[in-house]
Amino acid sequence: MDITPPAEERILQAALRRFAVDGLGAPLRAVAQDAGVSAGLIIHHYGSRAQLLEACDQRALEVTRDSKQEVFSGGAGVMLAQLAEAERYAPVVGYVLRRLQDGGPLAIQLVEDFAAHAVEYFAQGEEAGVINPSRDPVARARVLTEMALGALLLQLPAQRDQLDLEELPAWLRGYTDALLVPLLELYTVPLLTDSSMLDAYLAARPDADRTTPTTDGKTP
Repeated sequence: MDITPPAEERILQAALRRFAVDGLGAPLRAVAQDAGVSAGLIIHHYGSRAQLLEACDQRALEVTRDSKQEVFSGGAGVMLAQLAEAERYAPVVGYVLRRLQDGGPLAIQLVEDFAAHAVEYFAQGEEAGVINPSRDPVARARVLTEMALGALLLQLPAQRDQLDLEELPAWLRGYTDALLVPLLELYTVPLLTDSSMLDAYLAARPDADRTTPTTDGKTP
């Protein structure tokens, strides 16, 4: 027999879904209606909209951190797509996308988390001999993470209308499928034919570390 969650948890779940669908400015009365409670009860449990959003931030952060070890094998965009496949996580993924759109502490923390994990699996790839080393692994991971999330947000369907959580998993799958071939080509066959531009740039920087590999994996 299903056990009805306490009011505080019902409010949080309803808020995640409503904010995902309508954006972070969705009215609290709509959240209250979804949760089957009064608007006053939201204030009783959470104090204000800002505190309710902060609670949503923390829940979303917990879910992505707990789940990324299982599904985070292809970068931030692929991680979100795979996470959304589980129906119960679709509201959280929708909320994460809304929060990334809107900015704020969670957006910053999510990017930090995604980038930090990217450093880890790039290092594992280097050890396995399938990824070339970088002169700045942290910077490389951050740039690729920001590129992936930025490209995702540019195509986010919620920019045009409400976010349909039932269609979100299929949309994310289609989006990532469309990107995989050009991304793999870019990573496998570099855009530039040699490292002359990088070498020239580094030559103009007297503080540059010349002992680490260049784009062709060789030491300058």
